[in-house]
Amino acid sequence: MTDFVVLVTSRFEREMKKLAAQHPELPNRFEGVISALKVDPYNRTLRYQIKKLKNVPASEGQYRPRSGRFRFRYDVEGRSVYLKACSLRREDTY
Repeated sequence: MTDFVVLVTSRFEREMKKLAAQHPELPNRFEGVISALKVDPYNRTLRYQIKKLKNVPASEGQYRPRSGRFRFRYDVEGRSVYLKACSLRREDTY
């Protein structure tokens, strides 16, 4: 199986930089997500915590992996994965 190429948008870079300044564990979590996306961005093996979001247009990040409190949004186009957003789940969400 050929690996996918993971690319980031400028919005993603801004959000990631802002969150990483406050959460030093984010870069390690991000590396885990990147390695999963390079191999199986559609999560066909069901090994990763990736959810395909319903009623979301392709340009707004149809997939959402999670790693701890961090959420990422991305789209897949051919063999490329475009990371669109990076966010932090609030403590009082559940």
